[in-house]
Amino acid sequence: MSPETTAPRSLAEALRARDDASLSALLRSRPDLITPVPTDLTQLAARAGTRASVVRALERLDRFTLRTAEALAVAREPATYDELLGLLAGDDGDPAVTAAFPHALGTLREQALLWGADDRLRLVRTARELLAPSPQHPSPTGLGPTVGEATAGMSPGRIQEIVAAAGLASTHDSVSAVASLSALFSDRSRMSALLDEAPAEAVEVLSRLVWGPPYGQVTAEPAAHLRWLIARGLLLPTAPGTVVLPREVALHLRAGRAHRVTEPVPPAVEAATTHRPQAVDAAAAGQAYTTLATVEELLKDWHEGGPAVLRAGGLSVRDLKRTAVALDVPEPVAAFWVELAYAAGLVASDGEADERYAATPAYDAWLELPAAERWARLATAWLAATRTAGLVGGRDAKDRTLSALGPNLDRSAAPEVRHRVLALLAELPEGASADADSLLARLYWERPSRSVRPSPDDLRARLARWTLSETELLGVTGRGALSAQGRALLGLPAPAGARAEPEGPGDRLPAHKRRSPVAAAVPAAVPRSPAEQAAAAARAAALLAPLLPEPLDHVLLQADLTAVAPGPLERPLADTLGVLADVESKGGATVYRFTPASVRRALDAGRSASDLHAFLAAHSRTPVPQPLAYLIDDMARRHGHLRIGAASAYVRCDDEAVLNEIIADKRSQEFGLRRIAPTVLVAQADPTTLLAGLRSMGFAPAAESAEGDVLISRAHAHRTPPRTAPEPVPDGPPVPDATLLGAAIRAIRAGDLASTAPRKDDSAAGRPGNGALPRTSSAETLATMQAAVMTGEAVWIGYVNAEGAASQRVIAPIRVEGGFVTAYDHTADEVRTYPLHRVTGVAELADDQP
Repeated sequence: MSPETTAPRSLAEALRARDDASLSALLRSRPDLITPVPTDLTQLAARAGTRASVVRALERLDRFTLRTAEALAVAREPATYDELLGLLAGDDGDPAVTAAFPHALGTLREQALLWGADDRLRLVRTARELLAPSPQHPSPTGLGPTVGEATAGMSPGRIQEIVAAAGLASTHDSVSAVASLSALFSDRSRMSALLDEAPAEAVEVLSRLVWGPPYGQVTAEPAAHLRWLIARGLLLPTAPGTVVLPREVALHLRAGRAHRVTEPVPPAVEAATTHRPQAVDAAAAGQAYTTLATVEELLKDWHEGGPAVLRAGGLSVRDLKRTAVALDVPEPVAAFWVELAYAAGLVASDGEADERYAATPAYDAWLELPAAERWARLATAWLAATRTAGLVGGRDAKDRTLSALGPNLDRSAAPEVRHRVLALLAELPEGASADADSLLARLYWERPSRSVRPSPDDLRARLARWTLSETELLGVTGRGALSAQGRALLGLPAPAGARAEPEGPGDRLPAHKRRSPVAAAVPAAVPRSPAEQAAAAARAAALLAPLLPEPLDHVLLQADLTAVAPGPLERPLADTLGVLADVESKGGATVYRFTPASVRRALDAGRSASDLHAFLAAHSRTPVPQPLAYLIDDMARRHGHLRIGAASAYVRCDDEAVLNEIIADKRSQEFGLRRIAPTVLVAQADPTTLLAGLRSMGFAPAAESAEGDVLISRAHAHRTPPRTAPEPVPDGPPVPDATLLGAAIRAIRAGDLASTAPRKDDSAAGRPGNGALPRTSSAETLATMQAAVMTGEAVWIGYVNAEGAASQRVIAPIRVEGGFVTAYDHTADEVRTYPLHRVTGVAELADDQP
């Protein structure tokens, strides 16, 4: 690569030489640099060199690009293109490294972590400080300090002794002696000759230190082979009892490589198993149906007011266990379903004094959607959520238990990891599931940490494992492979051989038009705008809809007081049956059990016996069994025979014998019942407690209003006030769109023009030079402005706005009148009017300035 014609002297100059497309790429890859918009390119360069911004940029580099930055941090400054390539490819010139090196170098340059021509490459100072080796922060390269750094502070006499022992001519000063020793260690042939004389034990010591850590311990009287190394500077003392292997020596022993492993090519994600795409889509659709059923069951369980909210927020461990039992799933899976409903805005706190969780009004609207759209709504919410259910049960930084729906569950990296895991699955052949270890290795290559190997406790590794299990629970994947609806949810194109998106329910691509599946590498396209997300969700719902079973309008009643639903039921039928019977078993076919309590529940909801008989006759493909008819009639005859109201509570019944039976029963003593009339009892317990107690004794009482009417308790009565779904916690500033980027770049360039425009030397007239605001009298300011209007030239002004903030601007005056100057402001790229009394001064630009 050829060096640039004009070498920049600073990062600001390097940025100044970029075109708008290059600056846009920088601001897009490092959006923190644009918040707020810098005033000029000098400020942009300063912001790009801050520690927080550099750390964030380094964390987002892939393995090989980070290795390139680490190699540049241990190279001499400035380094040449060939020197840096040699540190990565070694003396033998690894062809894979040579091929990947230009892209890595271009990435560092694009992100303003590196600047300079190819013959003078410089790492941003903050990045060099972070990556260069030091005793406190060892370098990932495993290299130690250079000879010059290790001998700093060493006595001149000792340096001359080392030079002499190494077979070099003595010098008159320490600087030239250190340079001579460094040249020896960097010369491959002379260094090989020196090491040929080394004892075998000395060579073994060097081999143990060569790949790091480069520090070792020695005794006050080291062995002979160690004395041989120390005498010739191959090991240099850094502290009493500690020696270090100089960087030049280590690089010779490594054949010029800064890293043992460079990994220029990302590791491939391997396929574990391969299934037919149709089987994958069917399995995913089955799990999607289970997702909908589970979320509905969860919200039905909480419809009258769910678990109480802990004082610190979230569910208690006991409530999570109860929810897991109700859903018949393990506790971690129950935490996932609860968090999914919360992320989708279907459940929230009701905000009452006795705060509890309950369904939101959005849940009722969600229930009215078609099944495929309901699933797409849940999957989209999961994909963008930063709340991480896998953390539930763990401990936070203060050693407090992390609870479901509680605080501190947000991890801003979660959406990005989910998208990336699914994108990598999409790169596999259609129907193939990924080997988990190879997928984790690929993710670690793309975002490496400072450790040598990925840790099982690494957050990104845990997020990836949770993603693989959650996608299977949701039905985004089936049998470990990405489904067609999952691919559409990501906004990725359908692979060759995939089934076409149906135009309506049941539409399929004809078999003779299907192509055989082939592997297709696809980009990790992630829809960002709401419109793109909505379009992707609609495509996913359209692909899923034909695979979901059609809702049924009937059940099969059996003589053992059960009803079998051979598939999903239509909503009105499912809602009514859910009140009239209890779910006994779930699966492909749901079994409902009719009990006295379930029938009473339907009667409490306002249904009469005739209503229930008509409902069952209309929706059963089998005759209504006689035991079920008897059960309904018997419960209807007894229902409401007792009436309970508020005294503290009272019980009234037209049949005195029933009241006598209640008073005689020992189980009723806790309610403090006493008779105040032949058909009325009063109690010390409240109506709700008394109602539940008499029902447990086998009676079928009904609640009564103050007017004497039977209270009808309907399902789904409790809802929270309108709530919005929780907003994801962003992982830093959002990526700016094209409009914002264009406006920001124009403002930065205009500000840079104002700050760097050459000015005439007016020091003789008492005006400041470059870098300070001009100061002129009012009369001189007015005269210069009027002259600029006649000549059409631009001038440089100092301006103080109404808030007292001073700035410098380059303007082209158009007219001056009434104490105002109207001019084209190059800084703002628009025509503006300025009060002359706020202009601190004016200066002419240099003659060669346009």
